[in-house]
Amino acid sequence: MRKYVSEEECQLSYNPQLMALLWNSLATGKARILKHAMEQRFAIPAGCAWVNYVRCHDDIGFAFSDDDIQDLGMEPAAHRRFLTAFYTGRYAGSFACGLPFQEDSLTGHARISGTCASLAGVEKALHDQDAQGVEDAIQRILLIHGVILTIGGIPLIYLGDEIGMLNDYSYEADANKIGDTRWLHRSAFDWERAGQRTDGETVQGKIYQNLLRLIQIRQQNLAFDRAETEIVDTGNDHVFGYFRTNGDHSVLVLANFSGSSQDLEGRRLRLLGLRKSIVDLVAGRTIVATHALTLDPYDFMVLARPVT
Repeated sequence: MRKYVSEEECQLSYNPQLMALLWNSLATGKARILKHAMEQRFAIPAGCAWVNYVRCHDDIGFAFSDDDIQDLGMEPAAHRRFLTAFYTGRYAGSFACGLPFQEDSLTGHARISGTCASLAGVEKALHDQDAQGVEDAIQRILLIHGVILTIGGIPLIYLGDEIGMLNDYSYEADANKIGDTRWLHRSAFDWERAGQRTDGETVQGKIYQNLLRLIQIRQQNLAFDRAETEIVDTGNDHVFGYFRTNGDHSVLVLANFSGSSQDLEGRRLRLLGLRKSIVDLVAGRTIVATHALTLDPYDFMVLARPVT
């Protein structure tokens, strides 16, 4: 995709690589491939922009570079088979409820259908009556949407994802749709569910209100206004990090893709230039950069550095 993005030919483009690698990072609990790929391919010419998304009306294809996978010592075909198994719930320990689209019985390759909430674990956790599983799934949803809202470009939120709509299996009874699993996430908008979005005790309320908070952070902080993006080494394979900088305004964004707490050493924070107390705009808490920073499972932080 990056080859075609230019002011002369294509000023605006979907960013399928970012989308695929966000889901990869949730499945593996690591951000190694995401970091490596974004370092190589996220920067595009001035006057152009990515459209960043986590889902759309089509299936999820694992559209990342084979070179990036091989650079990190993995085999691309085997890794794609793992992701297919994970997001169709065939992999032991998977949190996802998805269905394969255009699965190749010989190679095992497939694309994935399903709503964001179902792929992130809400559907399975509700079925299992797993309260902590529901909270983890909500955090996964907020984590990946937090990245598309802050990394640079134009964020796109697929209708229904903002209220955690689940898979709709009724398409299987429709002769015009059966066999095309993409209808799993193409159901009519759920207005009854949307009506509960202001109730912070519901799944839809928690997702909707926290997404609004992330959007407000993007709107209100000058560090996100026509800013530069710098991918950084956090010193922890589970944590993806990048600076957004616009003149004197700068934030460090940290995303923990692990289901367990992760630490960043104080030394690493100082190497990133964080030498004073900083504020996490998401949680409203103050971080002292001289000490180790602990990120909760699936934590998403926007750390604002003081204006110089």
